[in-house]
Amino acid sequence: MTTHEAVLHPPAIIQELKKNHVTHVVWLPDSETNFMYQLLTSEPSLDLVPVCREGETMAIAAGLWVGGKKPVVLIQNTGIFESGDSIRGLGLDINQPLVMLIGYRGWSRHGVTPDSAARYIEHILHAWGINYYLIEADEDAGRISTAIVEAERTQRPVAVLVGTEFGA
Repeated sequence: MTTHEAVLHPPAIIQELKKNHVTHVVWLPDSETNFMYQLLTSEPSLDLVPVCREGETMAIAAGLWVGGKKPVVLIQNTGIFESGDSIRGLGLDINQPLVMLIGYRGWSRHGVTPDSAARYIEHILHAWGINYYLIEADEDAGRISTAIVEAERTQRPVAVLVGTEFGA
C-alpha cells in the first residue's frame, strides 16, 4: 500500500482568490509562502502588499476593505499570536469580513506536534470565536471559497489553516 503526502500548489490557491474577486493579498513573506511569490506578483488581478510585522496585516486589510477592496491576509500561525490585538480591535470589533490564510507551522497530519505554535493556534481561534477550515491539498482549496462566503455572510474574520508545505 502506497501512501501519498498531501500537496498544495500555489495555482490552486490563486484560482480560488481570483474566483472570489479578491483584490489584495496582504502578507508577511516567509519560507512557507515563498513558492507563491512569483505567481502572486505575475497575477494582474491581485495586488501583493508586503508588510514588516503580522500585526500590520489587519490594519492594512481593514483600510482596503473600508476603501471598497476585497483583501485577504497571508501569515503564519506565529503571526496570529503577534497580531492578536489587531484581530480583536479591527477584525472582530468592526465586523470585518476578512479571510486569513494561516500557515499551520509545526502541524503534522500524523498526530505528532512538538511545535507549540501548532498546538496553540486552534485554541486561540476558538477563544476568539473565529471559525476555520484546514487545507492540505489542491482538492481542499475550495474551502477558501467556503471561508470567503462565510466571512461575507457573518461579517466576521474566518481562518484557513494551510496544513502542508506548498508544492513547487
